[in-house]
Amino acid sequence: MHRVGRKGLQKDLIPHPGSDMNISKLKPAWIKEFKDFALKGNVVDMAIGVIIGGAFGKIVTSLVKDIIMPSFSMITGGSKNLAELSYALSEAKDAPVIKYGAFCQTVLDFLIIALTIFFTIRMICALKAKFKKQEEEKAATAEPAPVVTPEEILLLREIRDSLKK
Repeated sequence: MHRVGRKGLQKDLIPHPGSDMNISKLKPAWIKEFKDFALKGNVVDMAIGVIIGGAFGKIVTSLVKDIIMPSFSMITGGSKNLAELSYALSEAKDAPVIKYGAFCQTVLDFLIIALTIFFTIRMICALKAKFKKQEEEKAATAEPAPVVTPEEILLLREIRDSLKK
């Protein structure tokens, strides 16, 4: 059997009876490509970042919900938590309700996370620039490596000098 794949016409990965095909050759090429991709440092770093980001999001949500919003409610003289503020669109029992307090809480969550990420990225960029500048200064102050003349040129020079004699 044959199939048309990314690299054109290819044989199926089923070995014929009596063939000396190795089992490791039976794996499609995309498995190796995926393994190489998944085990790169960037993908692993990204996965760790997503996990830490999720935990950080929960911390910020708790900070806003449990500390900032009740304190803000107390300062503004409201007796209830701002996250519970809402506006009923009509006076009917099952009327739709706009929960603007919960929206304010979510916006505050976003702003805290966005500011934290902004300052973290800013700090990382400043550190990268500092290290790059240090490396450039090191390179500028370091003596250049002596130029090594290739052996062929030295040999040609010897031949030239011996012919002059």
